[in-house]
Amino acid sequence: QVHLVEAGGGLVQPGGSLRLSCAASGRIGDNYRMGWYRQAPGKERAFVALVTGRGAPRYADHVKGRFTISRDNAQKPIHLHMNSLKPDDTGVYYCHFQRFPTGKSYWGQGTHVTVSS
Repeated sequence: QVHLVEAGGGLVQPGGSLRLSCAASGRIGDNYRMGWYRQAPGKERAFVALVTGRGAPRYADHVKGRFTISRDNAQKPIHLHMNSLKPDDTGVYYCHFQRFPTGKSYWGQGTHVTVSS
């Protein structure tokens, strides 16, 4: 079992910045991915960014150049640095953990991000 605890989020004006954090505890192992998905109002949950167990980042096209996912070192919390935020970035951001090779997934409880003037 893996437990995810998220922090961050809130209300920010367009062009502003926010940082989300997610800490994982439990049976983490070495072969996994952690990242973020966003669920906009009335839409399905969609991939935002992830970092592999080896620290390699991957991004959705619509956040490339604006968001950065980071992790200090293995099994430490991950952070999503969101810059140049747009109203379309509004939604509930969910931390996601996926273990390999089983593919077993875990989700955080979600944190709200609202980009509005």
